[in-house]
Amino acid sequence: MVSALILIADGTEEMEFTITYDTLVRAGASCTSAFVSTEERQGDSGSYEKNPPFAKGSRGINILPDTYFSPQAHTPDKFDLLVIPGGAKGAETISNSSPVQHLVRQYLEAGKYVGMICAGSLAALTAKLPKQPLTSHPSVKDRLADAFVYSEQSVVVSGKLVTSRGPGTTFPFAFTLVELLFGKEKREEVIGPMVFPPGTWA
Repeated sequence: MVSALILIADGTEEMEFTITYDTLVRAGASCTSAFVSTEERQGDSGSYEKNPPFAKGSRGINILPDTYFSPQAHTPDKFDLLVIPGGAKGAETISNSSPVQHLVRQYLEAGKYVGMICAGSLAALTAKLPKQPLTSHPSVKDRLADAFVYSEQSVVVSGKLVTSRGPGTTFPFAFTLVELLFGKEKREEVIGPMVFPPGTWA
């Protein structure tokens, strides 16, 4: 079964997390959400073994992750896809995590897909990925434009790296991941029952 690891932190953008997770599940993927904690939150928990707390999203919606993020447990031999959503505060926590940065490089070196959306694309910078096509939320463009071949397309695929712009591009981002992992037929199969209005990008 195709499997995906979707990171989440306090301040993660709810739409980017939930739409991606939901769409991948509809395609048949096994999804695991992993909480990337700040030092303060990790100190409260005391252990990676305990259940994680609710992540408070960028709009104040509480989401209960499946597990704590663990660099030992969430290696690329266990998942086909790593997803980093945005939301300014959440993206900062995730992209500044050195274990996450290491894992991003590991996934790409192993030939696994890495998806980044919105400010989550900052992880490409902090992980020191080579210069390549990429997009992000406009608010972090200035931090990425010199290090990458910046694009303002809704979704940019560069080898195994898939980036997107923000909440409004989450569906095309998720559908692109479905197509890459499962093929075009599965993408169309997932889109149909969602009943998008005629003439939309879906």
